[in-house]
Amino acid sequence: MTSSALVASAHTDRTAEVSRDTAETRVRVRVNLDGSGQARLNTGIGFFDHMLDQIARHGLIDLEVQCDGDLHIDGHHSVEDVGITLGQAVARAVGDKKGLRRYGHAYVPLDEALSRVVVDFSGRPGLHLDMAFTAAMIGGFDTQLVHEFFQGFVNHAGVTLHIDNLKGTNAHHQCETAFKAFARAMRAALEIDPRASGVIPSTKGTL
Repeated sequence: MTSSALVASAHTDRTAEVSRDTAETRVRVRVNLDGSGQARLNTGIGFFDHMLDQIARHGLIDLEVQCDGDLHIDGHHSVEDVGITLGQAVARAVGDKKGLRRYGHAYVPLDEALSRVVVDFSGRPGLHLDMAFTAAMIGGFDTQLVHEFFQGFVNHAGVTLHIDNLKGTNAHHQCETAFKAFARAMRAALEIDPRASGVIPSTKGTL
């Protein structure tokens, strides 16, 4: 991957904006972790925008994503680079993690499909993804790119993430349950615990 120019700003109100420009993509992401689920999304990949909207709506994260990528090749670089940039923005918005609940999990069904997601804002990137998609493509979206998106996210958000699709025969449903469960798990992990105000949620004293 080519080198990138990174411009970021973060604020104590748990918002952040990150821009990432490479020879393959130009990405801008803005997040408000204490939002109401509003989204403005334009990646050029309709189904991917639909999945990002699940993160915003069900995670109660205000999310803006603008990506101009080399879609004349395929969606790989765009999806991966949005994951990277979103991870960077979330990491900046979270800040020092004082008072953070840190852990979150969720089960989400959609008709015959069911997914489970568990997240830990551990500071240690790690992804376990078990999704045997029943189709290679969902509209114009390559299902292999689900892994690329979440790998980019965990590497730059510094989280441990487990995603398991437990049931499902429709690929659209499989994917949507995973993104919705991710959103709900993130919402839980990102909450501030009033009983742990000002405390780093780790015996190490740092995350």
